[in-house]
Amino acid sequence: MDKLPSHYATQHRQKARPRAFKGLLAAILLAIGPLAYLTAVTIDFGGRSTAQVLPINAAQIVNKCRALHLLPGPPSDFHERTTSDRFESGTKPVLVKNATIWTGRADGLEVVKGSVFLADGLIKAVGDVDDALLKKYSDVTVIDARGAWVTPGIVDMHSHLGVDSAPELRGSDDTNSFQGIAQPWLRSLDGLNTHDEAYRLSVSGGVTTSNVLPGSADAIGGQAFTIKLRSTKERSTSSLLLEPPFSLNGTDYHLSDRPRWRQMKHACGENPMRVFSGTRMDTQWAFRKAYNTARQIKEKQDQYCANALSGKWNNLGTFPEDLQWEALVDVLRGRVKVHNHCYEAVDLDNMVRLTNEFKFSIAAFHHAHETYLVPDLVKKAYGTTPAIALFATNARYKREAYRGSEFAPRILSDNGLKVGMKSDHPVLNSRFLLNEAQQAHHYGLEENLALASVTTTPATILGYDHRIGFLKPGYDADVVIWDSHPLQIGATPKQVFIDGIPQLVKPFYSNKPEYFQKAPETPDYDRELRSAIEYDGLPPLEPVPATGDVVIFHNVSSLYIRVGSGIKEVFDVGTSEASSQSVVVKHGEIQCTSAEGTDCLSALSLPSVQRIDLEGGSISVINLLKAENPSILGEGTIIHAVDGLEFATRDALLSYRSGATVGITAPDSNGFISGLSTAFSTGAPHKLARGAVLQDITGFHISIDSSDPSISTQIAALRNLLFDQGEGELKRVFRQVVEGELPLVIQVQSADVIASLIQLKAEVESHSSTPLKVTLVGANEAHLLAKEIGEAGIGVILTPSRPFPGSWSEVPNASFSLPGPPLSENNAAAVLLSHNVTVALGIVEQWQSRNLRFDVGWTAIEAHGRISKTQAIALATANVEKLLGLKTPNTDLVAVKRTSLYDFTGKVVGVISPREGGVKLIL
Repeated sequence: MDKLPSHYATQHRQKARPRAFKGLLAAILLAIGPLAYLTAVTIDFGGRSTAQVLPINAAQIVNKCRALHLLPGPPSDFHERTTSDRFESGTKPVLVKNATIWTGRADGLEVVKGSVFLADGLIKAVGDVDDALLKKYSDVTVIDARGAWVTPGIVDMHSHLGVDSAPELRGSDDTNSFQGIAQPWLRSLDGLNTHDEAYRLSVSGGVTTSNVLPGSADAIGGQAFTIKLRSTKERSTSSLLLEPPFSLNGTDYHLSDRPRWRQMKHACGENPMRVFSGTRMDTQWAFRKAYNTARQIKEKQDQYCANALSGKWNNLGTFPEDLQWEALVDVLRGRVKVHNHCYEAVDLDNMVRLTNEFKFSIAAFHHAHETYLVPDLVKKAYGTTPAIALFATNARYKREAYRGSEFAPRILSDNGLKVGMKSDHPVLNSRFLLNEAQQAHHYGLEENLALASVTTTPATILGYDHRIGFLKPGYDADVVIWDSHPLQIGATPKQVFIDGIPQLVKPFYSNKPEYFQKAPETPDYDRELRSAIEYDGLPPLEPVPATGDVVIFHNVSSLYIRVGSGIKEVFDVGTSEASSQSVVVKHGEIQCTSAEGTDCLSALSLPSVQRIDLEGGSISVINLLKAENPSILGEGTIIHAVDGLEFATRDALLSYRSGATVGITAPDSNGFISGLSTAFSTGAPHKLARGAVLQDITGFHISIDSSDPSISTQIAALRNLLFDQGEGELKRVFRQVVEGELPLVIQVQSADVIASLIQLKAEVESHSSTPLKVTLVGANEAHLLAKEIGEAGIGVILTPSRPFPGSWSEVPNASFSLPGPPLSENNAAAVLLSHNVTVALGIVEQWQSRNLRFDVGWTAIEAHGRISKTQAIALATANVEKLLGLKTPNTDLVAVKRTSLYDFTGKVVGVISPREGGVKLIL
């Protein structure tokens, strides 16, 4: 504990007192200060005496006042530590040799060939490992990486892991408090659930650290806490914490210590407005009122300390503080990283003004869908310029997200702002946070910055870049070994270390082709980027008709077309010795390829044709299924999705521009019966345009889940309807189902319910000469009954393509799901296909439609060769049509520049449509 300064001894004639006496007096005060009975000190000096009444805790007051101005950071000797504070005894040292190491240093440009040595919970060496260092340790586990990429563990700077738990249940929902609009005293730690099923899933994606934020219902939602995702021997929430604030357990720190960073959640815009039935004006006043309260407390504290530090002890009283507001006072003292959920320019401007009014910094604007339009505004925030925490393509799910752009990461980076990608788990499954960086890279973010966006950048934003986010000696041993370059589609951890402890038990992975060990060569989106800015976030998305009747695509590396109900490979330089060819298209129909002889070559010489160089790209096919939640209807009434179709929406056009030219959608409602789905063109301008609606009715959709009424009641209702017990249109539709004319599409997850449906199908078919066409949608547990589903002739649409135990009805037992590598050898699609089940992929939310092509490639890659290219293409084309009753196949073909539609190298440049009689270009 520090000594009291000499002027604390007396307020009288200070300047006349010898310095030695002042020091002696200070020593006396420190010696006797802690005695409870002491209220005054009397000193006799040269025949004179004076008395100064001191608080019994004077020394503590001095320390507290001096500490008010200390800013957070690690101790000066932090990197001299030899053992991590999180080290668990018994952890074996690990040497990862022959690795390609992305260290995070030199702005993410440093790549080292060599080894990484982990011991005592720390990284001990990177690159060359000295033999003398290794000899200090026994029983070292050696891993030969064989050239594999090694990176720091992924850091998720915006997660609700543990407070918005999986599966979602009322008893474990601690995301938001609705007790007030500004509550800085709340703490996410107090609701952190150690039994969240998502911990192991997130770790399997390489995530080692998560910043667990309160939700965004409140303007000030409370304090966030950063955790490591490994389980601990203590099994407590507190043991997960990374650098908990000293004040967490009621202890203070010495002046030799610097405080640790705290984290806090703010939110503006639609969420607080909706929850508290207010306007932006109300929300902003709530901010200002809260900060004014904190400022008044801070000013009282500063005055109190000014008096104490100048020796004015009389009537000093107690230190002014309020437990409810102390965290917000710390914000004003620059000791808290503020994470601000904020989308639109109006809200961003409000918050920038607030920071300048009350003199505090914002660590990062989160979601921040319009920051790329106002980068200079962001730079006007007080203090440190806020970073931006983004989704890659998740946008348009509400008004304030409407202008979100896939080019935002690059635009912001080009403007000198730090960009981090985040999951907002469980909005996005944080297991796949790396995929956000991959997409950001695809749309233009530099390779080094894309990797940094989920490692070094979030670690820096959170204030922990002294121990995580980099591969450096002395840093926490949070390390991931990857099966391919981390920015390649489907990149999967081979092993994940947290504090030097391996997290994956018998991980599954495969050896991928050599080209997967390099970052993908991404397309040129410069024109689209400029257009996003020029049109204030709403650039034109409509395709443009080709200028002539004949279009020739040159340098085509592969051509896959629809033939009957299947997919046919015409040529593919990747699977044969064929060379790139030209493809001639007239009125939307392929006429020939350059390999077919002189007739085609004569067409190539026509002067009036439009020519497009695909630069080794491909021509292929893709469709789209958007699944909806069904609803209960009036007796005999059925909703027709075709009646409510909306065309030329931004999500539909982005889907078209990404190659998903046809959508099949069911009514969006809740309950047992949904209605009749329809098939439509995602690129059509309106419903009456040629080819806009492919088929008015494709299938009849229902849902069976664990909500009210009971499962048995729902199946009983279905049985009655199948046995002709309905009324009106409902009765007619079910007659079509029983006669095999209309597919029955059932939203279902549980294997137990699926088993009952298999039996019900057999029961109905025993009274009919025609087999039912049954398709299961969702089907997270379908792989458990793959053999039985195949034998029953039932199809499956996996929605989403990679399972997540988001709710109890989706995955009642998370251990029953098939997450895919590295947690399971197979994914659900591969297992079902191996049992002759017709499988397709669907999406849950409409913004996901543009990413269906990547889902197809990802699903095939993680199947380790068990899904062929034609089978993969069928997952989003022929199989979708078969399972949902599209009678006329969609023969649209998608032209992709530079390699494939199904990975991050390709860019869609055109759609060849026999249905519309021409070629549309994506400009």
